[in-house]
Amino acid sequence: MSPSLRAARVATFVYFVLNGTLMGMWLVQIPAIEQRVGISNATLGSLLVLLGLGAFVGMQVAGRLADRLGTRIVVPTAGVLCGAALVLPGLARDPWTLAGALIVLGFGNGCLDVSMNTHAVHVEKAYNRPVMSAFHATFSVGGVIAALVGARAISAGVSPATTLGVAGAVGIVIALLAARSLLATTPATTAAPATTASTAPPASQDVKRRTPPARIWILAALALMCMLCEGVANDWSALELKTVLGAPADTAAFAYGTYAVTMTIGRLLADRVSRRFGPAAVLRYGAAMGAVGITAVALSPWIWMALAGWALFGLGLSGCVPQLFSAAGHADPAAAGTNVSRVAGLGYLGMLAGPAVIGWMTRLMDLNHTFLFPALLLVIAAATAGILRSGTGTGTGREPEVEVGSELAQHS
Repeated sequence: MSPSLRAARVATFVYFVLNGTLMGMWLVQIPAIEQRVGISNATLGSLLVLLGLGAFVGMQVAGRLADRLGTRIVVPTAGVLCGAALVLPGLARDPWTLAGALIVLGFGNGCLDVSMNTHAVHVEKAYNRPVMSAFHATFSVGGVIAALVGARAISAGVSPATTLGVAGAVGIVIALLAARSLLATTPATTAAPATTASTAPPASQDVKRRTPPARIWILAALALMCMLCEGVANDWSALELKTVLGAPADTAAFAYGTYAVTMTIGRLLADRVSRRFGPAAVLRYGAAMGAVGITAVALSPWIWMALAGWALFGLGLSGCVPQLFSAAGHADPAAAGTNVSRVAGLGYLGMLAGPAVIGWMTRLMDLNHTFLFPALLLVIAAATAGILRSGTGTGTGREPEVEVGSELAQHS
């Protein structure tokens, strides 16, 4: 295994931790910034939509730039932008300046999200085995780091502007230092086996053959379903345990905690499962497991059963989204960034929409019964998991697309 490839994998881990930490630092500071700006929860909710819209636009821009310029340029640039933008919410004095700050922060986060996932696809391609889920697991590690550091800063009385400014500055330094270890090749050169000019098919025909647009949009729709379910867990898990089952506040917090822990553990294990059984199996059985878990939450009369349901929900969902991102990126190496941006962008919209959809449905039924909707989405995802076996191989499953040696030679 090439030392440069190992270094590229480590650098990719660094960027995932960095992204999780930067966004986690913002999340930790939300209550203080809300109070400082003087806005209501409803106004904050509206402003957070701008964060999501900025991220969506950033994803589309970064995906195309990654295909044109290469991820070695786009990833660190996005990391610097995200780090620089982090201080802006801490400097906001009114709703208008906070709105502008969140748009810029969202844009930077979207750029970093898609570009680092695109680079992860190229690293996975070179390794010739699944490694994507582990990258996503380290994003959660970044959130833990942010929670610990942010809580310490708040207890010490450090202002949000100072905390976010320091975190952003450290993030910029890390983004620049890690850049030298990223793969130097562009997506076009990470495509599989070299061919001569006389034997290679025209680029337009090759892309058309390897990247059926309908397949990419099906992957995007599946990402929307799965990430909508993640959004439901993020925003409603603790509240459901407290309001429906009457759990104390400290016990209710364990609902999200059990979900997050099993999500992280599952992502650390999902690559091995994918390598042995294939990505379609990870999506099919993971989505089915998640559907069983959230159904148990919806119907449970007991706290312990609901907690077990949230744990199963997190474990089942853990490997689904990384498989979809990986499949989108491998579908066409020359358009990996664009395809990942489509899947990630629609998935991100699903994560934003999930809590809102559940909130709307509570007007018609009890909160716990609304969870049958994400259960239905996961059943659909499990039923259509075969999409991960169609089209060209990813080079990461049980039938590799290229020889390991030829890939490693390109990066050594």
